Amino acid sequence: MNMSVPAELPLLPNSAIRAQLRIVIVGHVDHGKSTLVGRLLHETGSLPDGKLEMLKQVSARRGMPFEWSFLLDALQTERDQGITIDTTQIRFRTRSRDVVLIDAPGHAEFLRNMITGASQADAALLIIDALEGVRDQTRRHGYLLHLLGVKQVTVVVNKMDRVAFSEARFAEIRDEISAHLAGLGVAPLAVIPISARDGDGVAKLSQRISWYAGATVVEALDALQPAQPPEQLALRLPVQAIYKFDDRRIIAGRIESGRLSSGDEIVIMPAGKIAKIRSVESWPITPLKGVQTAGRSVGITLDRELFLERGDIIAHTESAPRDTRRIHARIFWLHDRPLDKGDQILVRLGTRESRASVVTIDKAVDPGALSSVENTSIARNHVGEIDIALAQPIAADAYADNPRTGRLVIEVNGRIAGGGLVLSVDSGRRALPVDIVPVESALRPDERSGRYRHRGAVVWLTGLPASGKSTLACALERRLFDRGGSPVLLDGDTLRAGLNRDLGFSAQDRSENIRRLAEVATHLARNGHVAIVAAVSPSREDRAAARQIADTVFREIHVATPAEICESRDPKGHYAKARAGGLPAFTGITRDYEPPVNCELVIDTSQLPVSEAAEAAERMLLATGILFDEVIDLAANI
Repeated sequence: MNMSVPAELPLLPNSAIRAQLRIVIVGHVDHGKSTLVGRLLHETGSLPDGKLEMLKQVSARRGMPFEWSFLLDALQTERDQGITIDTTQIRFRTRSRDVVLIDAPGHAEFLRNMITGASQADAALLIIDALEGVRDQTRRHGYLLHLLGVKQVTVVVNKMDRVAFSEARFAEIRDEISAHLAGLGVAPLAVIPISARDGDGVAKLSQRISWYAGATVVEALDALQPAQPPEQLALRLPVQAIYKFDDRRIIAGRIESGRLSSGDEIVIMPAGKIAKIRSVESWPITPLKGVQTAGRSVGITLDRELFLERGDIIAHTESAPRDTRRIHARIFWLHDRPLDKGDQILVRLGTRESRASVVTIDKAVDPGALSSVENTSIARNHVGEIDIALAQPIAADAYADNPRTGRLVIEVNGRIAGGGLVLSVDSGRRALPVDIVPVESALRPDERSGRYRHRGAVVWLTGLPASGKSTLACALERRLFDRGGSPVLLDGDTLRAGLNRDLGFSAQDRSENIRRLAEVATHLARNGHVAIVAAVSPSREDRAAARQIADTVFREIHVATPAEICESRDPKGHYAKARAGGLPAFTGITRDYEPPVNCELVIDTSQLPVSEAAEAAERMLLATGILFDEVIDLAANI
């Protein structure tokens, strides 16, 4: 295929390095995207010789006017015949850029596809029909670009011929879209009046837009800045698989950013294990020499035996990602059912996936509306910022630090339900006074988990008095201890007799009682133990605060034994009548108790023997990543 570039678009000297720019083109259906793409291919000399003339002749024979969009249909046919031209990713050259133009669907039903396309882009062309103006879908596309971190946006006002090249109409659209994008923190680099069909403003200005003195579309593309090359970012190698080959364990993955070579000291996150790269392998299995950079799929071996799993991130020790249990993200929601606070979701970050819960929802708005009224849930095709508590630690970067590892996908019931950007990565803990410096344990988390065969956790048993919480807690404690673990029982009444003996039973004191329980339990969990808390904890808000303190190590079990059975048991005798200390009668506790809405396990001790209830709790801890399946773990370490 002979590709040429017109004389008015001279190439850089052969010795110069041409930058590649990935641009997504978005816009409402029928606003002229295909026409503009066809015209750009022609104006930049990126068509095969004779292709344009052939299509014009075919149109004439059929008695129909030629359309620039026919070029894409023709190139699609050629691609089907074996010529490599991708009409989803269209390539052409400007004076100083190699451009990959990503054509994203414009219809509301294809927003998932648009997210996929825009997530790969360094910049965007947003196209608007001069006659129709800014539509709801246009605003939604603006939100999506903002959501996906696309900061460089050039706006093209197409079909100016339909409004007689009116400067006033152009100014009206320019001001409206500029204000909308500015509200998202995006300043358009240019707003250009064009007629893609006739060529006005695409590669040259014309007399019909003589009142416009800005850049053409091609000039605007040349002014866009390519993203920082991924090899210049910090090393990020997500683990995809681990293979046993002769006497080697080969860790396989794709280098998303940065570079590596044998001898590098690396850290495996989120566990924080440190090793050196002994060798870098390829397929067939042969050592690779020299530095390997972003985009290369490699296998590495380490200088020591370590337990790794799919989803771990390999980085250099001096520039590791954060080990996080809490993520703040801006997402676009695609599921039919709105996303609410407390919802359970599956989060994918690179090759890692984790169960998670939505802790808070902020700034939930309809991107197609002029109003920025915030809601408490995120409806379909709406956007919002959420705090996510993960069920297990994960390694992540903020999108601003590393776009390659700063995007996430959300699944519900095995279906993609949303996606977006990681805005910040933190532990969700309160800031401490400057003169308080917590001291970390001398033991690493992987050392403890290697001995106990479990991660640290807070197992919170809540339910009515006499529901069987303490009995179940003791049985679970024994069960975990017998399997070699390190469980610690924290009974609510026991702590009220000591640590919390200064607290009464007012709403404020009850909240403080739960806070102290959560802090002690979380400290134990952070040091590798399984803290089993048995406490009525009737307030849903107090338990939510406890979950926030413990973050992703929190597992809640609702001991949902019916009230009439609890009252008939009442083994402690504390709730048969009101106590002088202000504790309400059993009926008051029953009335005030707020059962969990979303918890990890529900158990009715009137229906299950204690041994079976404890076994169910153990299975839950295994399924949610607290306990290790010894058979699987041992196989992974072969």
